[in-house]
Amino acid sequence: MRNFLKPAAGFVCAITLAGTGCSSNGSGGTSDGTSSGTSGGGASSDTSGDTSGGTAYAPYVSATTASGNDSAGSPSAYNLAFVIADGGDCTPQWNGTTAIGDSAVASRIAALTASGASVRVSFGGASGKELASVCDSAAELADAYGQALDAAGATEADFDVEGEQLTDSASVALRSEAIALLQEERDDLAVTFTLPVMPSGLDDDGVALLESANDHGVQVSTVNIMTMNYGSSYDEDMGDYAETSAGAAHDQLEEVFGLSDAGAWKGLALTSMLGVNDVDNETFSLSDAAQVRAFAEGKGVAWVSMWSTFRDRPCGDDSSADDAATNCSGVAQTAGAFAKAFTG
Repeated sequence: MRNFLKPAAGFVCAITLAGTGCSSNGSGGTSDGTSSGTSGGGASSDTSGDTSGGTAYAPYVSATTASGNDSAGSPSAYNLAFVIADGGDCTPQWNGTTAIGDSAVASRIAALTASGASVRVSFGGASGKELASVCDSAAELADAYGQALDAAGATEADFDVEGEQLTDSASVALRSEAIALLQEERDDLAVTFTLPVMPSGLDDDGVALLESANDHGVQVSTVNIMTMNYGSSYDEDMGDYAETSAGAAHDQLEEVFGLSDAGAWKGLALTSMLGVNDVDNETFSLSDAAQVRAFAEGKGVAWVSMWSTFRDRPCGDDSSADDAATNCSGVAQTAGAFAKAFTG
């Protein structure tokens, strides 16, 4: 997903997977969510923003700029995008431009959480320098992550790893080590990895990242797949593609982590890019959003999300002010309509 370098006006198992247990030898966990001899990572009861016991709604929002659609659909959690490095320095900043402790951001987070929703700090994204690529040690990287979490008052972290960052094995390993250190210090820290997906499932690099996390004893609550931007050869129904991608990723989690059918579904989160995607032939419609919501509820998926609240509105007539790639959806809708579709 895109970053905010220019903020818009707008494996085997050391994984908790939303509280579903599994064993360190891949033999599987019990279907009731208890651990069966986990070594390394242990099971947890965290559901990462799911306060209802069902499929939660947790959209991506700008950490620095409010949108009138942030509260549409009454989210139970918000993904704050994005924390990256300050250029080549191991200093966490919002979008690489705004200080972690910025008072305006603190006020924004307070407004988002006033309804009782939680916030999940999202590290990475598609642009800028991810901290794992510039920090010199796992301890330094863990400290940078911790600074951002403390500033946001968050106990949930999302690591959006894509593009070159996903193929950089050194930064993948350093990130895994740093997250493991952070979880040693913060035993309530819930971790999500947000990864690209195709209708065939996670690619080899995505699986390798999860295996690295496992090797370092990281406990992961959810694997959030980005059901978007499949490529020019995928020109059919985006709702169907989201279901197919989720099914393939589910089977991968079930096999790799030795999870039950239900446990693998509960270990998934689904994020769609609403409206016009970055690939010209891909448009995610309101009916697609309703389809994804119904599918997620039926399967017991942990949460659904969208990129993003500030795009959940129609574009205006002034193309110099509104851009479907940045701050509007590019499809006919009313403001906040996608949020309502994602919450049923």
